[in-house]
Amino acid sequence: MNATSPEAAPGRVVLLTTSHRVAPGLLSWPAWQALRDADRVLCADGAHPQLPYLREAGTAVEAASPTAEELVDACAGGRTVVVVATGEGEPALTDGLARLAGSGRVRMPELELLPASYDLPGARLLDLVQVMDRIRAECPWSSRQTHKGLAKYGIEEAYELVEAIEDGDRDELREELGDVLLQVVFHARIAEEDQDAPFSIDDVAGTIVAKLVHRHPHVFGDATATTPEEVKEHWLRTKAVEKRRASVTDGVPLGQPGLALAAKLASRVRTAGLDVELPRGDGIGYDLLAMAVEAESRGVDPEAALRAAARAYRDAIRETETS
Repeated sequence: MNATSPEAAPGRVVLLTTSHRVAPGLLSWPAWQALRDADRVLCADGAHPQLPYLREAGTAVEAASPTAEELVDACAGGRTVVVVATGEGEPALTDGLARLAGSGRVRMPELELLPASYDLPGARLLDLVQVMDRIRAECPWSSRQTHKGLAKYGIEEAYELVEAIEDGDRDELREELGDVLLQVVFHARIAEEDQDAPFSIDDVAGTIVAKLVHRHPHVFGDATATTPEEVKEHWLRTKAVEKRRASVTDGVPLGQPGLALAAKLASRVRTAGLDVELPRGDGIGYDLLAMAVEAESRGVDPEAALRAAARAYRDAIRETETS
């Protein structure tokens, strides 16, 4: 029967799309209903990951890649044809169907796009892991990188993220967050190859999930916290039990910027309720230390305050240059 035959009942075409980020076979109930009720089920990709599960469920799937005209003919007589879309989404087929519909010369079947599975929040992170796997294996530069060699990029990306936050640029913020995330995934991918103590991105995620759950007993347990101060108390208490530190200074990275380091030390002292006299000495370093401790006690981040002042200084320089 020809697609242009006016006597032919138009039938129905269902384009079934699935997400490769969801385990094969986990399809929605409307998708299973459409597959069960279909007169024919077609798929152009003989290696499509859904096919074994469809056949196991008793659905006969034909390996076929019909043209738009052939698909319209297959629906003649009121038949329903389900096309299991490949990863590319069958653009040639959908474009052909659109051209036929636009011609006005063909009685078109009912066309339905039916998502059979949906991405969960965070699903695109799986894509990032896969892309990183391939880059690590095939890129001449990336395949040779080490934790130590990448360390400087982690610092640079963190500073660029802070700058995007301070600028209030949403597009830049999204991009810089991605760059920071890349550093995490890159390091985790390198760590998989360690001969003595390998770990993966799943181990990294599992560790931080366990830490967050443990340090938020007011969310995941029976503890109660109604103010940010109480939340911080829970955090510090559980952290102290985990780390079993001999000093409140343990775990404070000495490589961070000086003002941030001074403020962090002051915060540890204040939180622990210690009475520590500031060291005295000649030179601007001791003056800066006293100012940083004073700023922290007033709830001011001295590092951020100095950056803001430095940015104002930069603007003044530029204004002078153009005047």
